[in-house]
Amino acid sequence: MPPKQRKIAIMGYRSVGKSSLSIQFVEGQFVDSYDPTIENTFVKTTKVNNQEYELKLVDTAGQDEYSILPTQYSVDVHGYVLVYSITSPKSFEIIKIIYDKVLDMSGKIKVPIVLVGNKKDLPMDRVISEGEGLKLAALWKAQFFEASAKQNECVSDIFHTMVMEIEKANGNLQEKENNSCSIS
Repeated sequence: MPPKQRKIAIMGYRSVGKSSLSIQFVEGQFVDSYDPTIENTFVKTTKVNNQEYELKLVDTAGQDEYSILPTQYSVDVHGYVLVYSITSPKSFEIIKIIYDKVLDMSGKIKVPIVLVGNKKDLPMDRVISEGEGLKLAALWKAQFFEASAKQNECVSDIFHTMVMEIEKANGNLQEKENNSCSIS
């Protein structure tokens, strides 16, 4: 059986760790410094519930409140990983604006979304509580993770959960798989 192809857009404010999460998931390494992303696409084949998936991760340029989301972020995209940094109140505000834009763009009421509070490895710099992230995810009926791309904490769980959310939205999956990393 050939792998199912799924396209996932990773969106969020600049410097929240979108590329770090993508590279950690695809290549298994943490890249500390690199040029700000224009846009990259990463491909990885992974297995979820005994089904092979070829995931195409669209690592988008950082968005802000004024960004116009290009239509390619809605065409053939199956789900969205929305990332903020637990150390940045601005990124938390921006993620709400991006969420609204994603809904407008997709024209759907419910879009498969996983909300990620990244940089969990910086507890001293935390300004967004886990509770605030959980509350926002509940409001959106989205899955939620706090992750650390640097320490590879919850990274693959984010993408495996995203696949399950996409499958649920497509009517192919009923049961939510319990996973060790998930909070919601």
